[in-house]
Amino acid sequence: MAALVLPAGLLVALLLVAPMLLLFRISLNEYSPTEMMREATTAANYLRAVGDPYYRSVLLTTLTVALGSTLLTLGLGFPTAYWLARMESRWKSFATIVVMFPLLVGNVVRAAGWLALLGNGGAINASLLGLGLISAPLPLIYNTGAVVVGIVAVVLPYMVLTLSAVIESIPRNVEEAASNLGAPSWTVFRRVVLPLALPGVAAGSVLVFVLCMNTYASAVLLGGPRFKMMAPAVYDQFVRGNNWPFGAALAFILLTITLVLTVLGSAALGRRYRRPKEELS
Repeated sequence: MAALVLPAGLLVALLLVAPMLLLFRISLNEYSPTEMMREATTAANYLRAVGDPYYRSVLLTTLTVALGSTLLTLGLGFPTAYWLARMESRWKSFATIVVMFPLLVGNVVRAAGWLALLGNGGAINASLLGLGLISAPLPLIYNTGAVVVGIVAVVLPYMVLTLSAVIESIPRNVEEAASNLGAPSWTVFRRVVLPLALPGVAAGSVLVFVLCMNTYASAVLLGGPRFKMMAPAVYDQFVRGNNWPFGAALAFILLTITLVLTVLGSAALGRRYRRPKEELS
């Protein structure tokens, strides 16, 4: 068994752990306008990231948008996943492809499509203006709502496909037995389907949350220059400011917070999933 796990472990260490260690080492260096960075061992970059109100605001915005987008994606994805999992029509394969289709389009292209739809001269405002329902374009873009819409459109297929795979493994006769015993539809969902689908909820939520925390294209194109999240802030420090140590510190803070919240969320859902199994036993 160890011989089988060792190659995968070495690959993970090479492709994931080693770059993270290098990133952490860079974050401890000092920024130099002439040399780009000087080798050092200082926590000044982390203290600046934590102490600066601007970056605290950026981090808070990132967490708010990521959590809100994850909850919205879960709310939209669960009914779709249930419908897809229980579909018996010969069109099920086609429906699955339709769900997966957005994954074939790049994030920048999708964000550009939302720009064409939500912009001041976009399809929605043009239609409303043409119908005389509004006298001036609605501010549908360059705000938090537009960013959330763009992010949800990107991550929704991941949630649907993850949940659908788990719901398919839930026997239909369990739901039918609950219904035959007089349980209404909402009770069947709350007491039967949802507890059994919690592994998919946990996996899909973790995956979506990680993607939301690290979103770039939607934040830049749909949020505008004044809307800041952590991924664009990291990019600005590396590319525009050439401040690699501070950019590495921001990236490491983003990685740490994402990992901590992911582990805590998975543990909480794991305990919630084990409880119904214990009650049934």
